[in-house]
Amino acid sequence: MYQNKVNLIGFLGNDAEVHTSNDRSFSTFSVATKSSYKDKQSGEYVSHTEWHRCVVFGGLSKFAGTLTKGTHVQVEGELRSREYTPKKATGKSKKAEAKQRVWEIRVSSILKLDRAEKAADDVSDAAEPEAEDIPL
Repeated sequence: MYQNKVNLIGFLGNDAEVHTSNDRSFSTFSVATKSSYKDKQSGEYVSHTEWHRCVVFGGLSKFAGTLTKGTHVQVEGELRSREYTPKKATGKSKKAEAKQRVWEIRVSSILKLDRAEKAADDVSDAAEPEAEDIPL
């Protein structure tokens, strides 16, 4: 049995882009995830941000195209790689002919997550009514 499944929770780095190729539309966007650990020598926390390129096809692509920078999302899909020759590689040198490999998440599900509201704002907005204000 084989499984290729990726589940990410993070924030969009830019607005999603809608592309059309061979009469087929698709959307792309990047999701940032963050991890941190405590350095044993210095005792300080070190954080690392990883960027994930996401590609969405089909009907889900239309929804994905509406996502904007900073949107908190959960994305599910599978990890795919592909090779391409950079457009700038037009010279005759071997370096210019080198293909590049890129890893992408082929998205099958997107869940838009809400950011948690500040608890202090909720408490101040909902003031307790005075005893005399409560109808009997």
